[in-house]
Amino acid sequence: MTEMTHSHKERLMSDLRLVVADAEELLRMTADQAGQEAADLRGRIAARMQQARADLAALQQATVAKVQAAGHAADEYVHDKPWRAIGAAAGIGLVVGLLIGRR
Repeated sequence: MTEMTHSHKERLMSDLRLVVADAEELLRMTADQAGQEAADLRGRIAARMQQARADLAALQQATVAKVQAAGHAADEYVHDKPWRAIGAAAGIGLVVGLLIGRR
């Protein structure tokens, strides 16, 4: 499977948010460090964090767009073929009921 599942994308976005938050906290903690190298490092980290935030926002927008497109496609399918959708839902419900009943 070449595409990540929705839950994997959500987990990735959550992890990226945590990394950005940790990096911001690290920048605040080292703000009083002197020296040109420390200032340069803080500048590079800040620039990369801005890029990470932009990438995160783009990933989030792409994910939302894909989910909305999938929802729209499902809605159209159900409206075009209601009896087929009802049959599929009944079949899935039957299978889930049988599996739950086995416990």
